[in-house]
Amino acid sequence: MQALSQASRSKKVLYAVLAVAVILFGINAYGGYRQEQFEKMLKGKAPIRKGAVSLAAINASPIRPVTVLAAPPSGFTPQTRLGFAVDNEWEPAIAADRFGHVYMLYAQYTGVPGCPTCSNPTQVVQISNDHGTTWGSPFVIYPAGAATGGQWDSQISVDPVDGSTVYASFMQNNKSDIIVSKSTDFGATWTHVTADNTNSGTDKPILAVRGQDVYVVYNHAQTVWSANSHDGGQTFTEVKVNQNGKLGWSLAGGGTVTSNGDVFFAWAGYEGSGGAKANVNLYVSKSTDDGVTWTTKMIDTSKSPPDCSAFLCGWAFLGAQMVMTSDSSDNIYLLWNAGSVAKGPERIYFAKSTNGGNTYSAKVDVSTAPAGTHHNFPAIAATGNGDVRISWMDARAANGGMDKWNVYYRSSANGGSTWSNEVDVSTFVSGFSYISADGFRFPFGDYYEMDVDELGTAHLIFGEALNYDSPGSIWYAKGQ
Repeated sequence: MQALSQASRSKKVLYAVLAVAVILFGINAYGGYRQEQFEKMLKGKAPIRKGAVSLAAINASPIRPVTVLAAPPSGFTPQTRLGFAVDNEWEPAIAADRFGHVYMLYAQYTGVPGCPTCSNPTQVVQISNDHGTTWGSPFVIYPAGAATGGQWDSQISVDPVDGSTVYASFMQNNKSDIIVSKSTDFGATWTHVTADNTNSGTDKPILAVRGQDVYVVYNHAQTVWSANSHDGGQTFTEVKVNQNGKLGWSLAGGGTVTSNGDVFFAWAGYEGSGGAKANVNLYVSKSTDDGVTWTTKMIDTSKSPPDCSAFLCGWAFLGAQMVMTSDSSDNIYLLWNAGSVAKGPERIYFAKSTNGGNTYSAKVDVSTAPAGTHHNFPAIAATGNGDVRISWMDARAANGGMDKWNVYYRSSANGGSTWSNEVDVSTFVSGFSYISADGFRFPFGDYYEMDVDELGTAHLIFGEALNYDSPGSIWYAKGQ
């Protein structure tokens, strides 16, 4: 009887463990479903881009080297299409090293040429070995991972210490894994590490590196997390950045590591339930102890984002976001879009810190566009002592509407005290229904990026499209 009683208790314990496992699985599954459904409202609906893989795209040629036309003596090259020639290239990232290489990483939707096993989307890298003048054909950065349920949100960065080691990060496996990839041979080969595995959806990973320190900040619903490595990306530990976060939604935007090892990340926090009527708070979080603990400072507050549902996007696609960088003297620079009227057009603002992020200057509107112009998707880079480059998209050509956008660029040699004249980097290219002589119809991707090489040349990569869904493609320009 005693043996029978013991077996009975063992079965009860087993059943209890199984019940808890089923409940936890259900919670994770529901959480992932809830996040997926929420993101459709947050960012938009994309039935073509997020639908079935196209056989025509798979059968297209994977061979696509690119030559970029020369820029005028002072100015930018004409915009040049990068990536595969099959449409639906999304959210590109760019980085330049100190040896003439420029790296571009993006998510290829609806099929990768020559790769029938690649998921939708798959991360693709394209590399220039001559400061962006010519580019080799694109290729899948992590073939073994490309078949594991999709790869999203490209990030790429070069270590500023050696000027050559390049890191990339992205989400994988239905957005439950954060992958960090690394190359020490100028992109010829890559190693890959899973920096985080949550078994539920994450979003917006932002990568920042310096020496052996590698940080990836990402959001999981209301909270912001940091995956930290101090051995060159071999191993990672995770820390919650906003410990007492009670926001409706949080989205990371930019990051940097200064020469003393302090790490900074910018992120947006949606108030309340994260709905379309909520304010958006813009924060900078800082760690001085290798990412173990964080302090957070609110920089600005924006009213709720403009409505762009006519272009198939969700209520937060044009929402406030902040990017950041630092120069060789550890000055910190911020660039962001924000609005003062709920659902109204937003402007582009700049601020800086010269004391390690303890205080920031008053914000300055850096666009000369007329009042009532929509501004979004800031990009920033810095080098040397006070050499700052900024870029953004605005719809001034639409005269208050949002169906004609261009990419604008300014530079400063004195840390943002004064700025060069604006340059419209985007140019007309025939043969694309969404590009006209006075702009492109709509931005393609939640962000775009810029970097500066060792010669002082700025490299920009950005997306243009008909609407949030499809067709769309990515474009490159370089200049000073």
